[in-house]
Amino acid sequence: MKKCFLVLDCGATNVRAIALDPEGRIVARAAVANGSESAAENGAWQQWSLEAIMQRFAACCQQIGPALQAYRLCGLSVTTFGVDGALVDERGALLYPIISWKCPRTVPVMAKMAQIVSPETLQQITGVGQFSFNTLYKLAWLREHHPERLDRAHAWLFISSLINHRLTGRMTTDLTMAGTSQLFDLHQRQFSEKILATVGMNADCFPELVAPGEVVGVLQPDAAALLGLPCDLPVISAGHDTQFALFGAGAGIDEPVLSSGTWEILMARTAQVNTAGLSRYPGATCELDSQAGRFNPGMQYMASGVLEWIRGLFWPPGTEWERIVAEAARIPAGAEGVTMNTQLLDSPYAGWQGVSLSSTPAHFYRAALEGLTARLKADLRALEEIAQFSARELLLVGGGSRNALWNQMKADALGIPVKVLDEAETTVLGASLYGWWGAGEAQSAEAARARVTYRYRYFYPKEQTDA
Repeated sequence: MKKCFLVLDCGATNVRAIALDPEGRIVARAAVANGSESAAENGAWQQWSLEAIMQRFAACCQQIGPALQAYRLCGLSVTTFGVDGALVDERGALLYPIISWKCPRTVPVMAKMAQIVSPETLQQITGVGQFSFNTLYKLAWLREHHPERLDRAHAWLFISSLINHRLTGRMTTDLTMAGTSQLFDLHQRQFSEKILATVGMNADCFPELVAPGEVVGVLQPDAAALLGLPCDLPVISAGHDTQFALFGAGAGIDEPVLSSGTWEILMARTAQVNTAGLSRYPGATCELDSQAGRFNPGMQYMASGVLEWIRGLFWPPGTEWERIVAEAARIPAGAEGVTMNTQLLDSPYAGWQGVSLSSTPAHFYRAALEGLTARLKADLRALEEIAQFSARELLLVGGGSRNALWNQMKADALGIPVKVLDEAETTVLGASLYGWWGAGEAQSAEAARARVTYRYRYFYPKEQTDA
């Protein structure tokens, strides 16, 4: 009988169940809309309902159930966004709702924490940059507003571990999730007692760490009944979606990967990282790689979100991107003197310069592409310095990779080939590769990945193609 592996993917907008075969092909999939909820304490606050997420997973699994009958299901993994989680008692019951990464309540907490321990110190220890949604600030908020719940908590479980506990009855901590928290010593690979002391906690509040590919437990009867899956199915640790997207994209060591969408996230899988140097670069962060002993330094900035804004300013609703890109392609490089600072979220100097009466919407769009490309070039140089490597090519994934004009600009500016992966589901693919290993169906995650056929489109710098 043919084999498959199931990945439960909890995203901010959708909950999905996707089954893949050993060659990485999707054999069944279902999705249900996901979303946070307003908190009872304050309507402007946002939280997640674990019960609702589990019911959404159940709906997805029941939908693909008939398709799975043709396969032997070898195991399942859970992957999701980072930082969020909750305090639980000995039975795993939540002592306080899951505060969403979208919740604004932790913004002032971050400023207060900076007076106790400097952001530079935090980043040198943890690698994680200053983001108000970090787990550290959620715990600091709970210490200030609900100290009694923090004091009587049996454990803190990240959201992937909350789901895994519902599936297996076992409390664990996914290693890649711990690396997103701003609580974890990146180099020592353990929770930092120094940072935990700032919120009156110790490392005992975090259950056993499990690495990607380790068996968390087996599917318990109540969870199996809810999902319509076999009892005793192995549940394999995965965790933070970003790490598995990198691995699933086929990225090698010291190969930068650009996930191009509303935001562009430039990351690499590296053998070393200078966490002391991260704070010199706005938006820089570093997390643990899915593979032991590796790191994922990265940079992020708004990208296609800027382009969407420009389309809304200058073109009628529903204008096809192909038309806009074609118009911009007719504008010469340099946009005839029009330039754009694309930092719309964090710079008072954002916007266009060099505009004349002959400037057209295509000039503005072309200038935006060139400004974003310049940002990418600067960020890649910073990434190379932080992790001490030299990029030989750029691996590009995501919706922005469909813009051929922009892809060519990137290759020209960086002076290295840009290879575009024709694969949208890199996160679930990466999680499944570790799952095959954990289920004993592959010698390693790398061996599982070797069975996947990756298809790329290449864009070469013009000086190389003209030579």
